[in-house]
Amino acid sequence: MKDSPSENEIGHRVSIRLFDPEGGFRDLLGHLESVTQVRKKDGSLITFDPARVALWKVVSSGEHNE
Repeated sequence: MKDSPSENEIGHRVSIRLFDPEGGFRDLLGHLESVTQVRKKDGSLITFDPARVALWKVVSSGEHNE
């Protein structure tokens, strides 16, 4: 698996775990809009730094509850 999502995953639903600079992790779940943005279920667009990605995967609709 690549270190962070690429243009090939744009439009797919993804789960991304980011390293939090204050310690720990932060999780994002939503549709990948660009290699640095995820659109959450509530419609908000979250921008993230690909260098902070710890883990990520493409998920199906039933895998997580948003």
